Amino acid sequence: MDIGTICQRQVVTIEADASLREAAILMRDRHVGALVVIDSADTPQVLGVVTDRDLAIEVLARESDSFAVCVGDIASDSLVAVMETATVQEAVNAMKQHGVRRLLVTDDGHGVIGFVSADDLVKAIAGELNGLAAALRSGIAREKVERATIETSGPRPVFLPQGMPGMR
Repeated sequence: MDIGTICQRQVVTIEADASLREAAILMRDRHVGALVVIDSADTPQVLGVVTDRDLAIEVLARESDSFAVCVGDIASDSLVAVMETATVQEAVNAMKQHGVRRLLVTDDGHGVIGFVSADDLVKAIAGELNGLAAALRSGIAREKVERATIETSGPRPVFLPQGMPGMR
């Protein structure tokens, strides 16, 4: 499974000089936890990422004047991205190496096409494990049908050897 199949393709952008209130409203209205921060050029360039956590930790928790701060001031400029063809393991490794919870996802032309979060990866891995568990259950069910039952005269008692630790 590649990242392109599990990433969130809704990329919401905001200009770096936008207010934090604008960012919060945009996150609420578009139901996203992160915005891609861009410059105001005709062909916008990605400058960073701002998350709902950034708003809470960098602004509210510091009691700073939120009206004097703009999105570009708190956006993370250490961008971490993976190609849409990356594997889940490659994405996990990138998150671990860079200490981030979200990755930008790019196409082969390096255009941003989405985000993948730690939650997305957990969901994908859990789905694969669930599929494996179903395969194991299916194998056991098949064996029950295909293999003949061995007739026995009933359960036999089984005893532990004398002198085993914990025995009296």
